[in-house]
Amino acid sequence: MNEMIREYSQRDIPSMVRIWNEVVEEGIAFPQEGLLNLETARQFFGEQTYSGVAEDSDGNIVGLYILHPNNIGRCAHICNASFAVLKSKRGLHIGEMLVKDCLTKGKECGFGVLQFNAVVRSNTHARHLYERLGFQQLGVIPNGFRLKNGNYEDICPYYHEL
Repeated sequence: MNEMIREYSQRDIPSMVRIWNEVVEEGIAFPQEGLLNLETARQFFGEQTYSGVAEDSDGNIVGLYILHPNNIGRCAHICNASFAVLKSKRGLHIGEMLVKDCLTKGKECGFGVLQFNAVVRSNTHARHLYERLGFQQLGVIPNGFRLKNGNYEDICPYYHEL
């Protein structure tokens, strides 16, 4: 499979909504509980510092990421990002391509650090990827994430200097 990472366009929104909502509905990775629709998605993805998509050789959107400040003022040099890969395309290194592109884009946008606030402990594929790419774990927040089933799980914040 040959993917290209690029900035999203309005024509990508329906695919982005489907992929984003798939992760939200799983309830094991994103903190969001509400689903996007076409209108809210246009606003949401448009408000980000950068929204990128992974497009396969057939022109299908198979993954995406959002990049935005993690905080304001004296901490505005730290950015945050979220990644989503179409469930049927996971395990094909699309997430790795998205994270690598995000590291580059974060630096291009003037950020100095990329921080992930809420990586769920059981998300071992993401955690191994982040560690392989040089992210450092900051610690553990016990029971920091409420799963869809109502149970709580630890979160592991990570950071990477850009």
